[in-house]
Amino acid sequence: MRLTPELLLRAYALGIFPMAESREDPEVHWIDPELRGILPLEQFHLPRKLKRLIRRGAFTVTCNRDFLGVVRGCAERKEERPETWINETIEQLYGELHAMGFAHSVETWTSDPDGTPRLVGGLYGVALGSAFFGESMFTRVTDASKIALAHLVFLLRKGGFQLLDTQFTTPHLRQFGALDVPRDHYKALLSRALMASATLPEELSDAELTAALDSLPGADD
Repeated sequence: MRLTPELLLRAYALGIFPMAESREDPEVHWIDPELRGILPLEQFHLPRKLKRLIRRGAFTVTCNRDFLGVVRGCAERKEERPETWINETIEQLYGELHAMGFAHSVETWTSDPDGTPRLVGGLYGVALGSAFFGESMFTRVTDASKIALAHLVFLLRKGGFQLLDTQFTTPHLRQFGALDVPRDHYKALLSRALMASATLPEELSDAELTAALDSLPGADD
């Protein structure tokens, strides 16, 4: 069966997601883990350092400005990550999902000395119903992907989303409140989220960003 954007969406609705073994592997494998990572939106934790960076405007953050640039950033090989699961098939399919309005990116930027914007981090994922399926993130500058994640959470909360699926948990994600849930529990959460509708907004006003930061639990700066 040929892999199409429509097939991808049906798979997400069943709680399954695709991965490749490596960048060169032309095959795509379906993953349905026994433990699924989620980040409860109302329990999001933001370390004080990152909160200060956001308040200072250390990065410019956008949504859906450079989707392909983010996917390619996520597919980059690095010393600490010599292999990637994002092959050319996945890159193409998610580009099509983006054009259809289902896949979204959050970008973090800095400026070169001449004022040219430079993409330094970001993430992308798929929105379906009121569920957002986070696919991958990357950073070229310390904390850039973390800032993108914080903005994604704020946008999802503003847009009325119920579920943020992280696929797996890592120490990096657990610091923000991500946790593992059994497959059956995840699929119950997914079923409820798919029955509701939500729309990902592409920006937060300064007042909305300040209110989102002020609403977070824990010590502030």
